[in-house]
Amino acid sequence: MSYDDDRSLLNATIEAIRPPNTEASADARERQGQLTKPPGSLGRLEALAERIAGITGESRPRLDQRLVIVAAGDHGVTAQGVSAYPAEVTAQMVANFLHGGAAINVLAAHAGARVRVVDAGVAAETPLDPRLVRLRLAPGTEDFTQTRAMTPELATAALAEGIRLFESECAGEGVDIVACGEMGIGNT
Repeated sequence: MSYDDDRSLLNATIEAIRPPNTEASADARERQGQLTKPPGSLGRLEALAERIAGITGESRPRLDQRLVIVAAGDHGVTAQGVSAYPAEVTAQMVANFLHGGAAINVLAAHAGARVRVVDAGVAAETPLDPRLVRLRLAPGTEDFTQTRAMTPELATAALAEGIRLFESECAGEGVDIVACGEMGIGNT
């Protein structure tokens, strides 16, 4: 895709974002007030339930199709020795995600969510696996202590590819809620 195509997709996605449905949020809040429990006893879960109701427009939303997207990419700043681990660990973690051996796999399984692993720019070779989405926009970012990590064009392409990935996942099995995560040595 071209930069203009990516920009158009990004702009259309931003334009499609709507404010939360205040009626659905209020209905969810009212329902919580009728449940047998002290008000506020579920803490942040109550606010989260109201927020999800507002986003979906349903006072009692069903979030049956759950997805976790883990995007992996290396960070050029690791050249500065900022991490206890070498960049090669990113590719090893991708393999671990694919084989279900990472913490996110366990958490996702408990939540009944599927995990989609994305190579968004791992410097080392990642496994050839049909479950791996290979975007490989670049072999990682640049060292931001020396130059900008990404060009505006590459950042726009990354966002556009994320939108396309989400749309393709929705077109398949459907998605009611998505959690986005990332992994890459040097990310913190």
